[in-house]
Amino acid sequence: MRDPWTVLGTIDAIAPKYRGSERRDDGTTRLAREVSIVIEKDPMYGPRHDAERHRVGVEYETILEEVLQSLDIPFESENDLRQRGTSRTPDILLSCPFAINVGTETDERWKPVCWIDSKALFGDVKTHKESVIPQAESYVHRFGPGLLLYWFGHAPLQLLDDAQGDIAICGWDLPDQILLPTGDFVNTSSS
Repeated sequence: MRDPWTVLGTIDAIAPKYRGSERRDDGTTRLAREVSIVIEKDPMYGPRHDAERHRVGVEYETILEEVLQSLDIPFESENDLRQRGTSRTPDILLSCPFAINVGTETDERWKPVCWIDSKALFGDVKTHKESVIPQAESYVHRFGPGLLLYWFGHAPLQLLDDAQGDIAICGWDLPDQILLPTGDFVNTSSS
């Protein structure tokens, strides 16, 4: 409930038999006041939490943009894409795809990356499956394979769907090395 005053603020919102105990001097109800306090104090699901989560998300998108700029990797930001009228927008659309190593030290496997979506959260299995993958699959259909960057880590990769191999997943930071189409490597850890 975003605005308890609208729904519960008048005495008409209270069943007639309880109205006498609910009326306050300012014309509102005790219930509206208490619900408003609960919404304000809720650390997980209230409007204040939503605004803070959005602020942190934007902060990490900015960090990603600054890192890519420092590496001289050309891209369009989410805002650039929206100005062009793109309806589904990853945080970063690379102007020229690169590849990242998703294998092990002994078994290198490079995946192409056309876009990056920054997630300022921990990539748990439920959130990944129910909200992140459907969003990311729409980017795969529009722009090709991409990268999900979970800034606060993620569940074990074998538990996370990778959209039939079209989505690479990494946590905490960009991978240490990026392979450019020219065959040159870019070390991200020095940025």
